[in-house]
Amino acid sequence: MEDVSKINELFQTQLKDRLKALEKLRITVIYMTIILIVAIIVFFILAYKIAASNNMTIFYIWIGVSIISAGIIGYFISKKKRAYRHQYKTTVVAEIIRLIDPTWEYHYDQCISPADYHQSELFRHECDRYAGDDLVLGNIDKTDFQFSELHTQYKTYTTDSQGNSQEKWVTIFKGIFMHAEFNKYIGGKTFVQPDRAEKLLGKLGQMFQKISSKGEFIKLENPEFEKLFVVHGSDQIESRYILTPTMMEAMVAIQKKYSRPISYSFIGSRVYCAMSFTKDLFEPRIMSSGIKFSDIEGMYDLFRIIEVIIKEMNLNTRIWTKE
Repeated sequence: MEDVSKINELFQTQLKDRLKALEKLRITVIYMTIILIVAIIVFFILAYKIAASNNMTIFYIWIGVSIISAGIIGYFISKKKRAYRHQYKTTVVAEIIRLIDPTWEYHYDQCISPADYHQSELFRHECDRYAGDDLVLGNIDKTDFQFSELHTQYKTYTTDSQGNSQEKWVTIFKGIFMHAEFNKYIGGKTFVQPDRAEKLLGKLGQMFQKISSKGEFIKLENPEFEKLFVVHGSDQIESRYILTPTMMEAMVAIQKKYSRPISYSFIGSRVYCAMSFTKDLFEPRIMSSGIKFSDIEGMYDLFRIIEVIIKEMNLNTRIWTKE
């Protein structure tokens, strides 16, 4: 209730007026988009009529004028959208993060580095397209972290019935990616991932759990945890040392709270976490009003995932000394 009260006060005293001011820019974008659509329709109708008259010189001139005009309108729409997004991120999203912790850094146009993404080894497929935004850096008590949205993809080609090759982009990961300091240096690697095989195939799925490029299958003594996750690692003893009963209970609690596919890896002195989403999470609305408390509350809850994971997993407790 305290969190709801805090974000509601911020919305009523600051963000509501800022969002109202941004509405003018949002509506301008919509009007310009409508103008572009109408212009394109008119261009096509007139181009058809000119072509029907067999006056090809006028036809080609008209096509050239149409393309240039559409390009100019499109450029101004894109410029207005960028301005709208910039103001939304810097005056609304940044304020939500400041409410959670004023010491955190926010860079709306940056993301987790490819090096950190690959270091996690959560997604082994090579990516051809790497994008992200809304990078947050900071500390929660003794634990430093980084957090951002990410979308990684690889390119493939399919062939249609006529033998034509078509380019296709396949998502590897889309969602929230974070990494934080772990309270012990880890010599091996431990991977905790959603147990899709057992959910789909039952007992047969347990056979597939043992087949992984991420090390040995590690069976643990928490039935609820084992229904949700499958664990592989390079060192059975170390993986059990990391995944204490408290750690497993924390992962179960996080899974129940967010109900999203979540993967973890413990490598070096870091814990990595990837939570999948299908939509962009911190972007301003274009086609409907952005003056909605539910949108602000939703973003606040998503940014607080950082705190929930660090506190639930007890990462601030220095049980071990780093080697």
